[in-house]
Amino acid sequence: MGQIFSKKADEIPSKILLGLIIVLTATVAGVWYYFSPEYTDVGYAPEQPVEYSHKLHAGELDLDCQYCHTSVAKSKQANIPPTQTCMNCHSQIKTESDKLTKIRNSWKTGQPIEWVRVHNLPDYAYFNHAIHVNKGVGCESCHGRVDRMEVVAQQEPLSMSWCLDCHRNPEKYVRPVEEVTTMGYEAENQLEMGRKLVAKHNIHPPTYCQGCHY
Repeated sequence: MGQIFSKKADEIPSKILLGLIIVLTATVAGVWYYFSPEYTDVGYAPEQPVEYSHKLHAGELDLDCQYCHTSVAKSKQANIPPTQTCMNCHSQIKTESDKLTKIRNSWKTGQPIEWVRVHNLPDYAYFNHAIHVNKGVGCESCHGRVDRMEVVAQQEPLSMSWCLDCHRNPEKYVRPVEEVTTMGYEAENQLEMGRKLVAKHNIHPPTYCQGCHY
């Protein structure tokens, strides 16, 4: 009796298996990248209820970050400035500007402006602003050059691997505490200075799970 299937038929299962492996690998790689914070979160720049230019205020006018975000050095969270902070200047400057109508209404009614949060960490991740700021982690290390942004956008993925890179190598990022809000800060020798600051401030960032996850 002759053969029902040709010899080439023996190759079909191996080709199907190879094809499945290629498709599965491509799918995993695609999900790994396109569903990661680096792809989904970086560049996020929500529309705010009031047009506020960090490029103007933090850049051209050189306002210090802590003038508006007053709690970053003493609190777990970085506060959004209240209307009072805006009116410190705008009760006298551009008092009739249409762009500031919502600010003036907020001031008159006592109803706060509902700003949209840009940088969001998941609930299971613990982050304390004060700890980082008081150890010399600069604002721009996480938030980028906000002094160049008309609209604030997320510049870093804020992923676990991104955080761990800093925790494992803090000397690459820390700066003098008095320079944390300085935009564009550059040390003459970052690693040398960083090692000294790590020793001076006894910096030992946790790299174990419980350090950031409770």
